Parts: sequence; structure tokens; C-alpha cells
Amino acid sequence: MLAVLQRVSEARVKVDGQVVGEIGAGLLVLVCAERGDTEAHAQRLLAKLLKLRIFSDAAGKMNLSVQDVGGGLLVVSQFTLAADVSGGNRPSFTNAAPPDEGRRLYERFVELARAAHPVVQTGIFAADMKVALVNDGPVTIPMTVR
Repeated sequence: MLAVLQRVSEARVKVDGQVVGEIGAGLLVLVCAERGDTEAHAQRLLAKLLKLRIFSDAAGKMNLSVQDVGGGLLVVSQFTLAADVSGGNRPSFTNAAPPDEGRRLYERFVELARAAHPVVQTGIFAADMKVALVNDGPVTIPMTVR
């Protein structure tokens, strides 16, 4: 699975002009299932991002996790993370999981996140979403779990 984490002071996602998910400080998690990904990949991705020390401690050093600071998670599906641009100017998305499998793994990821973390908001799978955020730092971390 692929993810891009953005440490945010706030983030929200709108669908058809309506806010469907919103957090204050925490992580915006853009997530993509690729062909061949399994629930085990989703579990490893979640475990890693919950413990990733990318929040500042009292000394200003990135030494705390989202769990340590009590931050929220805004989880948004984004199949375009699987883009392959090696063949030309038009991206190929053949590495992305088929829609049904992508939805199943995204929903499982969200279910696992909600069981492990107190504040989890989401976008809507396959919807045309408008995501707004204030990147804190900025801190942006790409992650791949195989």
C-alpha cells in the first residue's frame, strides 16, 4: 500500500460542497491500495503511521507520534498515488488495485484505524473530493508498505 502523510494543523474534505471529514492538528493520510495488496499491508501501514515520530516535542525535535500528541487522522482514498509516468506524459494507473479491491482495503484500513485511534475522519471512496489543509512544517512523508 502507498500513503502520503501530511502533518497538518487542520484539514477537511468536501464532497458536493459539504464537509464530510474534518480534523484539527494531526495527519492527513492519502492512501492507495495497489494490485496484490492485502489486509496485512493495511495493518502494517497503519501500525507504522501511528508510531511515526513526526510531531515536535517540547524541545522542538520531531520526537512524538500522532498518538503521543492526540492528533486526528483524516483518511482519504487516492488511487492516483499509484501513477506510473515512466511511459510518457499521460499517467498510467494500472498498478492501482481494481476499484472493488481498492474500496475493500480502504474501508478495512479505516476500520482498523478507528479501532486503534480515537479521532478518525474520512473522505468518500471514489467521490470527487476537495481537500483543504494547512500543512504544519511543512512535513510531508511518502510511505510504501510491501
